[in-house]
Amino acid sequence: MFERCLYFNLNTLTREVNRLWEDAFRKVGLSPSHAYLMRAVFNTPGITQKNLASELKLSPSTVTRFIDILAARGLLERRHTGEDARESAIYPGKESKKIKAGLDNIARGLSKQVRTLMNEADVEELIVRLREAKSALQQTQKSC
Repeated sequence: MFERCLYFNLNTLTREVNRLWEDAFRKVGLSPSHAYLMRAVFNTPGITQKNLASELKLSPSTVTRFIDILAARGLLERRHTGEDARESAIYPGKESKKIKAGLDNIARGLSKQVRTLMNEADVEELIVRLREAKSALQQTQKSC
């Protein structure tokens, strides 16, 4: 009945991807969203909350909540930038060293698993098409 419905098929795919990612990142005690935030901070220590929100395509308030949770666990720490009292630079916390290798291994494993289940070229094309679709929909919203 819904074979040609974008909404239905995209949400079905999203639920399946979420299930795989949640199962994998549970091994290090993180949700996929928290894991991706951690990976962004590992990649760019000192990244601002504003830039994290932009990088992760999340609202600033969501990023603030995530940082609060991860900082309480010792995985992240905030340092004021000095430029703006409201803005903080985010760094890996003392406890983060324990999970960094695990996060990297999980990410590599998920990528390999998906590229094995689906043809690698198909995965790359799907990612490109999804990004194009997102961009087209954002442009449509801006022009309305």
